[in-house]
Amino acid sequence: MTQELTQPFGEGEGELITLHYPKPLPMRLDRWLTSQRSEQSRARIQKFIEAGFVRVNGTTGQAKTPLRQGDEVLLWMPPPEPLPYLKPQAMELDVLFEDDHLIVINKPAGLTVHPAPGNREGTLVNGLLHHCTNLPGISGKLRPGIVHRLDKDTTGCIVIAKSQQALVNLQRQIQKRIASRNYLGVVHGVPREVQGSTIGAIGRHPVDRKKYAVVNDEKGRYACTHWKIIERLGDYSLLRFKLDTGRTHQIRVHCAHMGHPLIGDQTYSRCRKLPIDLSGQVLHAIELQLYHPMTNDRMVFEAPLPQIFNRLLSHLRKQ
Repeated sequence: MTQELTQPFGEGEGELITLHYPKPLPMRLDRWLTSQRSEQSRARIQKFIEAGFVRVNGTTGQAKTPLRQGDEVLLWMPPPEPLPYLKPQAMELDVLFEDDHLIVINKPAGLTVHPAPGNREGTLVNGLLHHCTNLPGISGKLRPGIVHRLDKDTTGCIVIAKSQQALVNLQRQIQKRIASRNYLGVVHGVPREVQGSTIGAIGRHPVDRKKYAVVNDEKGRYACTHWKIIERLGDYSLLRFKLDTGRTHQIRVHCAHMGHPLIGDQTYSRCRKLPIDLSGQVLHAIELQLYHPMTNDRMVFEAPLPQIFNRLLSHLRKQ
């Protein structure tokens, strides 16, 4: 439980919200509060309840507490937790779109998205904290505003929320496949079919714990990647990918599982000969489609291919 959830009910800075349950039929406390506070996820509401920040008719509530018509619910909302050890850093950001609620970045290769123990500087989050002063406190200590992530060497579209309400909305769009993420990548070999779907649970590699692999359903999480050949390039292929799920290293793991790993992937295709010098996998998030979390307007973003991607395609086409 984070530090912001340890202060006593109603003490210090924060907001005390009074609600009354209006329905004739009972409902669980956590479910109803989530419906009333759309800027908070259900998991977050449950943490507030566990911390004792919700009272029903003067008594500390539980997630399963059944609400009945006329019940008074008091919700204590502590202020967002500051991020004292994450340093804002001036950074050139390729901004594709920005307003008061979200920002879409064209991420370059070599940039880690969020900090981790031992690596708390030089990440996209550090740059965002400098660029967007209202990010602290959103989504926890190390990942303020991060809706989804891209691997360090994967390039292209990534959306970041600038408010808690936008974060919950955008994450829900990702989870329910309302938002659409499309990638381009160059793989070794040529798949037999023109298009297909790779379905396989992804979990930790049974031997190398730094890697992921397709594992049985009990040991991993369901993952589905749709792919289509865009261009055959001799011993290589340009593929377009669309994600149904967003597991760690999903496209990279599924390509390796197919027998067609991504060119330059130093984790999943180390022994393959490279047509040109590459520092990492050739994978680019070329398109992101979503609905604005406040206006519900449909938005489509495209990130141009990076120079190294174009150089590789040019080299392969000449051959």
